[in-house]
Amino acid sequence: MSSQLSGEVPAGFAAAEQGTGFETLVGPIYEKGSGDDYVCGLHVAGHHVNRRGVVHGGMLFTLADHALGNMVWERVGQKPCATVSLNVDYIAGVRPGDWLECRGRITRETRALVFIKGELLVDGEVVMTATGVWKKLGVD
Repeated sequence: MSSQLSGEVPAGFAAAEQGTGFETLVGPIYEKGSGDDYVCGLHVAGHHVNRRGVVHGGMLFTLADHALGNMVWERVGQKPCATVSLNVDYIAGVRPGDWLECRGRITRETRALVFIKGELLVDGEVVMTATGVWKKLGVD
């Protein structure tokens, strides 16, 4: 897989708002769309890889948590929520220079929980799948 080796950001993506927390260490992260059409992406760089030269599984997990969490946050009206569980299946390796995207869809919502599925893709090929549950904070 060798998409976007030039480092060019695909059309429609803009740099995500940078805070001061953990996510600033793994980016830069780009995003486009909103709601069910939200997509998050990044160019894989040297600081994302493990000793074998492929993206560290924790990095893939982090991107999924970020993107799917943003979708849930927007769904609940930008109110606080927290990851309860996030399960992933690693399918293929990701290498430096790849453009990595995460897409998701909310599958169910209750009064207190939001269920979501997501995929990480390189060149349209799935490299990781994720299923998660988020808790709406302040709701019992």
